[in-house]
Amino acid sequence: MAKCLVTGGAGFIGSHLSEHLLAEGHDVVIVDDLSTGRRENLDGIADHPRLRLIQGSITDQLLLSDALHDATVVYHLAAAVGVKLVADDPVHTIETNIYPTEWLLRLAAQRGCRFFLASTSEVYGKNAKSVWTEEDDLHLGPTSKPRWAYGCSKAIDEFLALAYHRKYGLPVVIGRFFNVVGPRQVGHYGMVVPRFVDQALSGGPIVVYDDGTQVRCFAHVREIVGAVHRLIETPEAAGRIFNIGSDQPVSVRELAEEVVRRVDPSVRIDYQPYHEAYGADFEDVRRRVPDVSRLEATIGSKPVTPLGTILDEVIAWKRSLRGT
Repeated sequence: MAKCLVTGGAGFIGSHLSEHLLAEGHDVVIVDDLSTGRRENLDGIADHPRLRLIQGSITDQLLLSDALHDATVVYHLAAAVGVKLVADDPVHTIETNIYPTEWLLRLAAQRGCRFFLASTSEVYGKNAKSVWTEEDDLHLGPTSKPRWAYGCSKAIDEFLALAYHRKYGLPVVIGRFFNVVGPRQVGHYGMVVPRFVDQALSGGPIVVYDDGTQVRCFAHVREIVGAVHRLIETPEAAGRIFNIGSDQPVSVRELAEEVVRRVDPSVRIDYQPYHEAYGADFEDVRRRVPDVSRLEATIGSKPVTPLGTILDEVIAWKRSLRGT
């Protein structure tokens, strides 16, 4: 069994991945500073004998060296995430997303680890295609718009990872996540599903930014972490990039309507201009739909959980927290 390092392991995706790895019989070391991750995300595995939690920042090189001491697989999920956080503090975004990645890649290459790099659909920028494939051009916006700092920083991470694969033979797999959702996700950083559910459960209104015609795809975190694990266990995946997410599009307005229908049909939907939510220099992507044929061809499956099923599970989880 593998000895796994999961950076950002107390976060939404990281905690689900850590649970999955432990259930598969692997040892897990988590590094998380709990700035956006939460200790309660690990309540179900906190006392597991094969889990070690190191509370600290991925910017601490000595800490990372210690955490990686006997690891055989690195899952690098820690990053500055969330549209609001990125827009508010692009310096933190750039510093957190680039320098620790290079250090981890260097350590992994020295120690012969397999390496999964969590990337994002944000790297595609404003690509105008209706469906994005892994070899498409990246169309990032101007440097005067802070929101592009996230996609740019993760693109640099990808360049670094692939360079280490080519130069040192490091078995790197890159996964570009598309709107991963499910229990434990919070809406503090711009994540739309938990934000809509919280607003609906509080009696509304649900606040949709802009006109709600933006198109997204939503995948259950359980299927996402399963895909990540299968990819890192598939030798043919090394040195390649994969879109990881659902390929079933839905508008944000339709998402809000589905939440209302499931929680309380009397809840009102309001609309707010982007500049009021994120500032005057914010830009958005109107359509974000992945081609996941490479993922399906490589591991034999793709995320297929219907949006309604995901929403029902998130709503039930949120209600359990409220005791209702």
